[in-house]
Amino acid sequence: MPALVTDQFRIFNANNFVSSIENSDNSFYIFLGLANPTSPAIGFGRTSNWNTATTGAPSPIDNINYTNHSYDTMLFGKKITSSNVRRLVRRVNWSQGTTYEMYRHDYSVTNPSPITGSTRLYDARYYVINSDYRVYICIDNGSSGTNPNGNASQDEPTFTDLEPSKAGDSGDGYVWKYLYTVDPSDIIKFDSVEYISVPGNWSSSTNSQIQSVRENGDSTINNNQLKKVYIANAGFGYGVGLDREVDILGDGTGGKCVVSTDTSGRITDVQISQGGQGYSYGIVDLGPLQGSTLSQLAKLVPIIPPSRGHGYDLYRELGADKVLLYARFDDSTKDFPIDTTFAQIGLVKNPTSFGSTTVYTANQYSNLNAIKLSTSSGTITVGDEIRQVVGTSTAVGYVASYDTETSILKYYQDRSLYFSPIYGDQTDYVGISSEAKVLDFASSAQPITTVGGFSGSVDTGFSGITTIINNRTVNLGVNFTSGLANPEINKRTGEILYLDNRTSVTRNSRQKEDIKVILEF
Repeated sequence: MPALVTDQFRIFNANNFVSSIENSDNSFYIFLGLANPTSPAIGFGRTSNWNTATTGAPSPIDNINYTNHSYDTMLFGKKITSSNVRRLVRRVNWSQGTTYEMYRHDYSVTNPSPITGSTRLYDARYYVINSDYRVYICIDNGSSGTNPNGNASQDEPTFTDLEPSKAGDSGDGYVWKYLYTVDPSDIIKFDSVEYISVPGNWSSSTNSQIQSVRENGDSTINNNQLKKVYIANAGFGYGVGLDREVDILGDGTGGKCVVSTDTSGRITDVQISQGGQGYSYGIVDLGPLQGSTLSQLAKLVPIIPPSRGHGYDLYRELGADKVLLYARFDDSTKDFPIDTTFAQIGLVKNPTSFGSTTVYTANQYSNLNAIKLSTSSGTITVGDEIRQVVGTSTAVGYVASYDTETSILKYYQDRSLYFSPIYGDQTDYVGISSEAKVLDFASSAQPITTVGGFSGSVDTGFSGITTIINNRTVNLGVNFTSGLANPEINKRTGEILYLDNRTSVTRNSRQKEDIKVILEF
């Protein structure tokens, strides 16, 4: 049977997602991961040409196997709060001389929008953002049955009045309804060439401007739901040269409009005099204007706003089915090492605190194991394989960071260290009995080494979360015991909801990474 996933369902899902972030029982984090996407050349989830211009980063794979690998190569994460999430709509800039489409509730396959040919409202060009980051919806563009495309817009809307108004004196026929102004802080975080951010918590915001627009759009309070009647057919013979107030019938109440005719009884203008409330459709009662000279029936279409009225439910009015998440990673914490690289960006929900089943709630976390070294020699780079003899076997890991100031080495362990060194998978190989065994690094006299000649001794006497360097106390971000520190979250906990592979980004102290993740529902 024919079925339809509606636009409102997508908007509903976006709203639910934002609500889940704002729920204090949840913790969402944007994370960075995979410090060595090309090393080794053979390795699960890696490719030797990851960073080449011709191929670029490979697409992530949507299965449990690939997700498990991303848990292991995760570096660190930043919590997403209500101030760092916004719904988005497509960006439509106001530009003089451009023809915009008026808001209509009935765009469809059989009634596409006249300019863009959109078969749904949310693809039409019916709202704009001006040069001052104010957003307006087009109530009227001068269109009618004889001029279906409307006129080119000449006057930039700049007002913040609550009622629809023309923008200037050019006579372009446009009537705009002010909705909101993008907050300056939102411009910094969420602005882009493709999208406009929409204020959060529209239905409950106490911002005076938002509250005024929202309450003005509530026709149950103001009895002002309808704003426009479209003249699809002006008819002929409806009285002669008069202005007559008539009722708007339908399933709502209280709607009235003033119908104007010329000397031939053709309808020339319709103005809403009372907007009423409760309409999902309307019919203008032209009975009082009908007479013996009526020779052509008119068609007047009351335009039905979303919900209770324009401005009441902004997300539904603008079709806000996209969500942007923002996080900034800088050098303000040792959880975010600046000498590393990353090639994956992801979103994880509700990881648990290390050694606990409690959801982790801090502002950021490190997913890396760490070793405090007392002495070292040689050089070490991100992606190097480190080794330490533990008993009769060997612990192995990949370097994610080495801070020469604090002598902290951070690393992770994933399956590429244990799979077949030739095939990079579960193929058998000589030495598998010892080499495929996952071992933790130990607080012992055995050194940490690399093939390249680096060697470092574990500082087995060091415990705590701070160290003194040049008479300055440095917070290390994680707590050490006998020279070793665990991650702040349990490995493979939480739900990875989003994963994006990118060409490697090398971090340094002179840059900050602003991460913006856009989710479309």
